[in-house]
Amino acid sequence: MILLNPKQLDRPYPDHRSREVMEKTVEFFEAKGRRRLKDDDRDRTWYADFLEWVGKERLFATICTPAGYGAPDSRWDTWRICEFSELLAFYGLHYWYTWQVSVLGLGPIWMSGNEDAKRRAAALLEDGAIFAFGLSERAHGADLYSSEMTLTPVGDGSYRANGEKYYIGNANRARMVSTFGVLEGTGDYVFFVADSQHEKFECIKNVVNTQSYVAHFALHDYPVREEDILARGKEAWNVALNTVNVGKFNLGWASIGIATHAFYEAIQHAAGRRLYGMSVTDFPHVKQLFSDAYCRLVAMKLMGLRAADYMRSASAEDRRYLLYNSVVKMKVTTQGEDVIDHLWDVIAAKGFEEDTYFEMAARDIRALPKLEGTVHVNITLIVKFMANYFFNAQECADVPQRSDAADDHFLFHQGPTRGLGQIRFHDYRMIFEAWDLPNVVRFAEQAAVFRELLEKAAPGEEQGKDTDFLLALGELFTLVVYAQLVLENAEIYGIDRDLVDQIFDVLVRDFAGFAVNLHGKPASTDAQAGFCMRMIRRPVSDAARDERVWTQHVYAQRDVYEMNL
Repeated sequence: MILLNPKQLDRPYPDHRSREVMEKTVEFFEAKGRRRLKDDDRDRTWYADFLEWVGKERLFATICTPAGYGAPDSRWDTWRICEFSELLAFYGLHYWYTWQVSVLGLGPIWMSGNEDAKRRAAALLEDGAIFAFGLSERAHGADLYSSEMTLTPVGDGSYRANGEKYYIGNANRARMVSTFGVLEGTGDYVFFVADSQHEKFECIKNVVNTQSYVAHFALHDYPVREEDILARGKEAWNVALNTVNVGKFNLGWASIGIATHAFYEAIQHAAGRRLYGMSVTDFPHVKQLFSDAYCRLVAMKLMGLRAADYMRSASAEDRRYLLYNSVVKMKVTTQGEDVIDHLWDVIAAKGFEEDTYFEMAARDIRALPKLEGTVHVNITLIVKFMANYFFNAQECADVPQRSDAADDHFLFHQGPTRGLGQIRFHDYRMIFEAWDLPNVVRFAEQAAVFRELLEKAAPGEEQGKDTDFLLALGELFTLVVYAQLVLENAEIYGIDRDLVDQIFDVLVRDFAGFAVNLHGKPASTDAQAGFCMRMIRRPVSDAARDERVWTQHVYAQRDVYEMNL
C-alpha cells in the first residue's frame, strides 16, 4: 500500500536501525494516545516528553547526522528522512516542527567548512539537543538583502553580534542557532552560531499560540568567536538558500502525513454513519469527495517520493531536483489543503469536535503552504525553469528509485545558487506518451496546448513583471511537472492503472480550472485567452472504473487505522 499505516510498517527498510527508528516513533505516540495528544495540543504543552524520549533513543542523532560525524548508523538519508517526517506529522504538526526547524538549523553547519562546529553539532545531537535557523526578521521576513543582524569586529579576532530575529522555531532551547547577518563595515553576509542559553541571548517571547515555540529573540553584544563563524560573503548567501532546498522539502511530507491520518479518521467515521436510511458513503457526492481526496493523497505521495529520488541522485551536473523540490514545497502542500477540504465537506460538524485528530489537522494543514510564503516564493522560482523544460530538453541519465542506505552528501555541497535558467531536463512528453490511459492522454493534450501558448503567445515583458499573472501561469506549469513525476513513480511502484486514470481525472479538472483562472487575468491577451479556452477540457468518464477505484482502493481504507485512545 502506498499510504502510510503506522500499525503496519511494511516498508522495505534497508537496515535494522531505520526500521527501529520508525517503530519506536510509532510506539511513543500510540502509547501517548490520542486523548493525551489532544490535551497537550489544547493546553499548548511544551513537548518536553517527546524531546526527552528523542534524546534517549538517539533519533535525531541517527536521522540528522551525516556519515562520518556520528555513530555508524547515522547518515543523511533523504528516503528515511521523508519517512520520519511523514510519520511525525501523521501524529501532530508540532512534533514535526521541532524536528523540522532542527534540520534547518543544522543545514548551515553541515554545509560549512567549520569542522569544530560540525563536531559540536554531532555531540549535541547525541545528547538530545535541538537546533534553530535564525534567518527571518520581523520587519523583513526572509528577505536576506535587508538583514539587520550585525556582527561588529572588536579587534581581537572576535565579534559582537547585535540585532533581532523573528519567527524562529526552537530558539527557546536550541543549543546552536544558525544565525544570518552582515559584517559591519563590509556589508558582507555571514552565518554564525549562537547558543540560546547564553546570557547575551534574549528570548523575548513565543509569537504563536500553539505547542510550538516560535521565538522572537535578540542578541545584545553577543560574543562570537572565529570558531563560531560558519560562512561569509557569497558562501553565506548560498548556504541560506541551499539549506532551504534541503529543509523546506519536508513541508510536503508534513502535509502528506497530516492528510493521511485525517483520511483514515474521516472515512471510518463516514462509513459508520447512516442518514435517511442509507450509509453516508453510499451517497454519490460523498463517493466523489472521498475518491478525489484519495487520488490527491496518492499523487502527493508519489510526487514526494519521486522528487526525493532526484534529490538523492543530484550532482553539480544534474540539478533537476531544484525544480522538483520547489514543486513539492508548493504543490504538495496545497494539495494537502484540498484533501482536508474534501474530507471536511463529508464529515462536516465532526471535524470541529475536540476529541478528533481531524480538528487539529484542519487547522495545522493550513500552515504548510504559508511558511515563508511557500506558494508565492516557489511559483516565482518555478517559472525560471519553464523555457528549458518545454523547449530545450536533452538526454539525461535515468534516475532509479532510491531507498538504499546511502548518505546524501551532495546536499551539503550544492554550490552556487545561480544559473537556475540554465538547468536542462529530459523530455516530459516521453513520460506521457508511454501511457495510453484516457485521462493521461487528455491531460497530455491540455499540456500540449499550454506549450503552444508559450510558443505562439509568449508572455511579454510587462507580463513578466506582473506577479499575479505569473502565479496563474505558474500553476499550469507546476501541474505539468507534478503530473510527470506522478507518472514516473506510478510505473516504479506498479500503481493500479484504474487508480492512475482516476488520478488524472482529477488533474484534468484541475488543469481546466487553472486555465479559467489565467483566462480571467486582466493582463492576459486575447491570444492567450484563446489558448486557455482550448485547455478547458472534461475528463473521460468511466462509471465502471470509478466503482472499481472506490471499492478496491478508497472504501478499502475503512477501519485500516485508528489511533490508540
